[in-house]
Amino acid sequence: MSLAHVRIADIAQHDGQTVTLAGWLYNLRKSGKICFPILRDGSGIIQCVAVKANLPEETFEALKNLTQESSVKITGKVRAEQRATGGFELDVESCEILQRVPEETPYPITPKDHGIDFLMDHRHLWLRSRRQFAIGKVRHEVIKATRDYFDENGFTLVDCPIFTPAACEGTTTLFEVDYFEDEKVYLTQSGQLYNEANAMAFGKVYCFGPTFRAEKSKTRRHLTEFWMVEPEMAYATLEDVKELAEGLVCFIVQRVLANRRTELAILERDVSKLEAITGPFPRISYDEAVKILQRKGSEIEWGSDFGGTDETLLAEEFDRPVLVEKYPAQVKAFYFQPDSERPELALGVDMLAPEGYGEIIGGGQRIHDYDLLLKRIEEHHLPKEAFDWYLDLRRFGSVPHAGFGMGIERCVAWMCGLEHIRETIAYPRMLYRTRP
Repeated sequence: MSLAHVRIADIAQHDGQTVTLAGWLYNLRKSGKICFPILRDGSGIIQCVAVKANLPEETFEALKNLTQESSVKITGKVRAEQRATGGFELDVESCEILQRVPEETPYPITPKDHGIDFLMDHRHLWLRSRRQFAIGKVRHEVIKATRDYFDENGFTLVDCPIFTPAACEGTTTLFEVDYFEDEKVYLTQSGQLYNEANAMAFGKVYCFGPTFRAEKSKTRRHLTEFWMVEPEMAYATLEDVKELAEGLVCFIVQRVLANRRTELAILERDVSKLEAITGPFPRISYDEAVKILQRKGSEIEWGSDFGGTDETLLAEEFDRPVLVEKYPAQVKAFYFQPDSERPELALGVDMLAPEGYGEIIGGGQRIHDYDLLLKRIEEHHLPKEAFDWYLDLRRFGSVPHAGFGMGIERCVAWMCGLEHIRETIAYPRMLYRTRP
């Protein structure tokens, strides 16, 4: 794009100047000898004012008959207008139409209501709507805040592989891939195991990338491909995990509130709910959580993992995220360190978001004893040879260490107040959705 083009987001810097905007027709209003092309350029939306008396006839007619999502460059004078979205309008002086969408094959997404299947089939175009644009901007802010938090707190980003030889979160949700010479590998469920190795080299690390779960789930909280940030710390305990997780979430919320108020308003998000998110967060044990659930009518028994309904019932008790710790070891992964006082419990913690958004963070302290880890691998019927390198971490300088994973999409859904997680990522992958 030429440097002569101005972004709509920067329009306030050009009040009274003649500029050129390059974008797409978002909407068009017209009334006799005046028309109002509304332009979007990926940074914002602005209303342009085209007056027939001030333009060549062919220019005015072209603008008046412009079709939705046609690509166009419009040159005009920037004028402050308090009633306008963004506080400015553009008085049109000339335009260049790069591609006019034909009337016989109009842009398929119109202001009328469309079914969700139709919108998902046209996801590549639905992204242009104001709502999806706002969600994308909030997602960007969440990711940037996440990176900044770890970068500013002494963590090193170390990338982990997507092809892995073994399971991390259980063998039932693995996507198997044919590799070379008949070798089988799997799409990663988590970067955690590799991140433990990274922590022994760098001290405090995080990885950030796509993860995959072959769960045949159709709930509003599940995707088969999602992005996760996973910090890991050497010489750390469960307490360190809880403090780090709480600090991260508070940091993200404050950044979203500071930089994305406009987008939250488009989404009609009740920001008072986010403004209430301050530390310290309430902390309860799994034992306490079960008692709360039973009091509220849940049929859960001690020893069972929490379902989505259980998480929602628990979160209703609090106006901010709640940390639930020390689950039964039987419902946690093989690598969790057992509680020294009650070995049947794992030193793990889940953070449940308020407003029914469920678990957004899960983690805890890892087993650092070689013999105990080997025993757990055997108890879970995992192939020892696939974990030889992981056991090496307990052979050579093993120390207590801990970390967690945070799902970006669940965090974004909560920030935006979305009903379904499918809108939090540009191209969601779900049980029956792999296109576009």
